[in-house]
Amino acid sequence: MAGTGSGSVGEGGLDVVQMLDQFEDVAGFLDSLVRWAVDSTPGAEACGLTLEQAGRGRTVTYSGELAARGDERQYELDDGPCLQAMRSGQVVTVTDMAAERRWGLYPQRAVDAGVCSSLSLPLSVGDQGRGALNLYATRPDAFTDADVRAGHSWAGQASGALSVAWRMAERQATLDNLTQGMVTRQVIGQAIGLLMAQRRCTAEEAFGLLKAASQRNNEKLRDVAQRMVVGHEEHVFASR
Repeated sequence: MAGTGSGSVGEGGLDVVQMLDQFEDVAGFLDSLVRWAVDSTPGAEACGLTLEQAGRGRTVTYSGELAARGDERQYELDDGPCLQAMRSGQVVTVTDMAAERRWGLYPQRAVDAGVCSSLSLPLSVGDQGRGALNLYATRPDAFTDADVRAGHSWAGQASGALSVAWRMAERQATLDNLTQGMVTRQVIGQAIGLLMAQRRCTAEEAFGLLKAASQRNNEKLRDVAQRMVVGHEEHVFASR
C-alpha cells in the first residue's frame, strides 16, 4: 500500500524519538519505524531497514514485500543503492531504475522484482555500526526533492532513536542473563542438596554425579538438575 501522508516525508509527522516511548522492545519500535517511514512519504510503497553485520547488509525488518525483494537483490550482489547509502553515509536516490547505470546487475534485477525508484537514507547506530532506511516504489520519479531533504533530516532522528533502542535492548539482555544465571544456580543448588540427602555424599561428590549425568545424557547441567528437582517435587506431592 502506498504511503498515505499528505506532505513530504516527515512533514507534520510523529517525532521518531517519541516512538520509543510507545514500545517495550526494539522489535516493536523497528516495525513501527519502517511503517512510519512509508506513511510519511507519499510516493513510498514499502520500506526496509538494513543494518551492517560482518561487513554485509542485512534486513532486520521491513514493511511491504517490495522492500524485502529490493533489499535481497542487493545482498545477493553486495552492491546497490541501500548498501551505498549505508557505506558512504550519503543519501542515494534512484529516479528511474530501468535507466540506471550504477551498481552493475542490480538495476535490472530490481526492475524484475518490481522496483522502479528508491530512496535510501543512511543511519548511524552508535556502537552497533551503520545502516540505511530504504524506501521503494513501483513507479519512476516517486520521490520529490522535498522528500529527499526532509528524509535526510529525520534519518538523523532515526539514528539517535535506534542507538537509544539498542542500548535499552542490551541492558535488558544483560538483566535477563543475570536473572537466568541466578535461576540456574538455584536449581543446581537444589539438585545438589537432594543428591546429598539421597546418597549421603558431600556437595562436591553430588556435583560430580550431576556433571556425569549431564555428559552421559548429552544434556545441559541445568536441564538435568531441573528434571531432578521437578521429579522430587512431583514425588512429594503424590505422597501427600
